Amino acid sequence: MTTFKCTLMKNRHLIIDRFNVLLFTVLIIAGCKKSEEPVKVDNPPADDGGGVVTGSCTATKTAAENIQIFPADNAWNRDVSSAAIDPYSTQIISALSSNIIKTDFGSGLWDGAPIGIPYVVVCGSQSKTAISFTDYGDESDPGPYSIPLTAPVEGNGNGDSHVIAVDIENKILYELFYARVNGNHWDASSGAVFNLNSNQLRPVTWTSADAAGLPIFPGLVRYDEIVKGEIDHPIRFTLTSNNVKPAYISPARHKVNSSGGQYSLPFGAVIRLKASFNISSYSATNQIILRAMKKYGLILADIGSNLYISGAPDERWNNDDLRKLGQIRGSDFEVVKFN
Repeated sequence: MTTFKCTLMKNRHLIIDRFNVLLFTVLIIAGCKKSEEPVKVDNPPADDGGGVVTGSCTATKTAAENIQIFPADNAWNRDVSSAAIDPYSTQIISALSSNIIKTDFGSGLWDGAPIGIPYVVVCGSQSKTAISFTDYGDESDPGPYSIPLTAPVEGNGNGDSHVIAVDIENKILYELFYARVNGNHWDASSGAVFNLNSNQLRPVTWTSADAAGLPIFPGLVRYDEIVKGEIDHPIRFTLTSNNVKPAYISPARHKVNSSGGQYSLPFGAVIRLKASFNISSYSATNQIILRAMKKYGLILADIGSNLYISGAPDERWNNDDLRKLGQIRGSDFEVVKFN
């Protein structure tokens, strides 16, 4: 907001003629200074058109791509392109062979809400907000969390209603499941805090904001990664209950009462796009996504529709182009050997 502030000092004992009045007024106006009053921004815009600036910290989505997301030897940074194939890969993939990849993110609105799981980026000075856990408080990290009350809620409060904030100065990730603002705090079913400098996993059997007890943000396809030219992590994906074994493997920490049998995947399992799959006919954007599927794979994180991959909403996505990934089927993948 820009304002012009001038003060005209009057001396009632000073007698001046009309010419001097005019001259005096001109000089005063010329001496007025333009001043800018900083506007506090609690929530960066969705397309990284700006962000919170605090000292040397600029909380933009571009800045979030410049920090290390977990140590280099973390499972989220593991190159699986040469990893062994699970001995039951053929049987597991057979149940998914006819399913197609669906990008559960994009631009614009679907059912009145942005498409995907949103997140905000904050500086270390972001004020912390109390959290009231309504369901899984015994498996949640206690508040307060550095999540502004203006943070976007997935689905605008319909469905899973995830809320995510990344503190790029302290390298801390805050995530909530089924979150909604209640006065001066957040209500949420569950929540988790992750130190992005640490390999520490959640306690055994604990959920997070995700069913598998995993962090969500590191598995999202984010448009600023496309700008950067590389997705350097596995991509979060879902399967229906009958394709998910009621079990988990590291780095997942939690299971659900899913109905999958012997030839199904536990939470935390990774599948990868076959090295032989030809990606040359796809757009530059989709090739970045497909290369990540080959190098880092897809990591099973939740129950949902088959082969839905997760990303963040952004007005720069081309939805028609993303839909072309639907040419890829489950039969184009293989299961990385369980660890």
